[in-house]
Amino acid sequence: MQKRRMLLRATILLPLALLGACNTPAKIQSSSTIKPPLVFVHGNGDTAALWQTTLWRYESNGWPSDRLYAIDFPYPLARDEDDKSQAGRTSTAEQMDYLQKEVDKILETTGADKVILIANSRGGNAVRNLVLKEYQAGPGAIKVSHAILGGTPNHGVWAIKGFRETNEFSGTGPFLSRLNAEKNKAGDEVTGPVKWLTIRSDNNDKFAQPDGVWIGAKGTATNITYAGPELKGATNITISGIDHRETSYSPAAFTASYQFITGLAPATTEIKPESSIQLSGKVTGLGVNSSDASTGNFSNNLPLPGAHLDIYLVEDSQGKAAGSRKGSAAYSQQIGSDGKWGPFDAKPGIAYEFVIAAPGYATTHIYRSPFPRSSDIIHLRAERIADADKGAKSIVIMTRPRGYLDSARDNMLFDGKLPPGLPPSGAGISASKLKLDSVEPRSISAEFNGEKVSGLTWDAQQGHLVFLEISQ
Repeated sequence: MQKRRMLLRATILLPLALLGACNTPAKIQSSSTIKPPLVFVHGNGDTAALWQTTLWRYESNGWPSDRLYAIDFPYPLARDEDDKSQAGRTSTAEQMDYLQKEVDKILETTGADKVILIANSRGGNAVRNLVLKEYQAGPGAIKVSHAILGGTPNHGVWAIKGFRETNEFSGTGPFLSRLNAEKNKAGDEVTGPVKWLTIRSDNNDKFAQPDGVWIGAKGTATNITYAGPELKGATNITISGIDHRETSYSPAAFTASYQFITGLAPATTEIKPESSIQLSGKVTGLGVNSSDASTGNFSNNLPLPGAHLDIYLVEDSQGKAAGSRKGSAAYSQQIGSDGKWGPFDAKPGIAYEFVIAAPGYATTHIYRSPFPRSSDIIHLRAERIADADKGAKSIVIMTRPRGYLDSARDNMLFDGKLPPGLPPSGAGISASKLKLDSVEPRSISAEFNGEKVSGLTWDAQQGHLVFLEISQ
């Protein structure tokens, strides 16, 4: 545990030291009564919900919640070939167009002249594409003051001549070659007058690796270095030990982005609790790329009308009762065409079980830690049981949406043991699965660096699937 605490301390302090040595960004004083709107852009296959803790940290430092916007791409997955239509996936142009429309709506709603864009991974491609389009239209067309890119594969996940160059993530392909073309005599890869920040890991980002191990090509040179997310002409920050998602969703990434925007260190990286908590969000499902609904699933952020959501208070104490329900459902809702649920008045310090039932899906049980603050991006996805798991008596998945599970870095337990299925080192997997040989319900827990989430096992033979979701 001591090793982890030292690492976190280093990652929080490191951006402050580096930023002090970089070009000073335009300051937006924290005492200002009007904050610019911040627009948060998620990555490939992800959802706006991943920004939940980041939004809480901005709120905890005085940023008004009505100036914080996390957008949801309806189809967040990139195409295999950017120039060819593919069911359930989007091109770079489609992502940019969607982002542009969202930015325009936010500017109209707030009356602001410009927004600040904060993106993770593929979201950064949409940001760069939009800014370049506006730049080419003329300086007056640019609606972005700052752009912050966490873990964006700016020079590709691979850069191999002749290998999948029509893919959005090819460093030698037409899309990234256009984005990275020199913008001035200094050879800068970024477009002014936007102020740019990139945040990367020193060596633990699965998509910035010199070896192709994480893309199914172990032993093959990707021609990408750990510095692949950096951009010439931007302020570039390296944070030790963080993984691909932590380049955006970690306390250290928040610290770096906050200081870049304001010129000031945040007052806190902790999330300040609220005495009154209201939760809402959206229920989504999975697309299908084949006639068999249990195979060929792909992620999307489309509403799942006809689903039913129940929320239960659960016991989060130690022992055999942990994860058990405290009475009947505290909230129930049939999901309409917009997919939205809530608001639900949650209790501080109470853990919850979210249960989604929908035709064609497993009854999905999602257990979460107590919520410290209100949120309207508690997005819940119904899941299906994979063909390979259909013989299991009970299936429980430990998942960490805002980061990965690193055996050499993190302190973890899943049902009292090390989570199965993880490599001995390296952060590239965000979930671990247990297939149990009993249908008898019992308490089961997942622990990650001090956070513990408890739930109950449920009968997979009766179509139940359990998730223990880590919040950090």
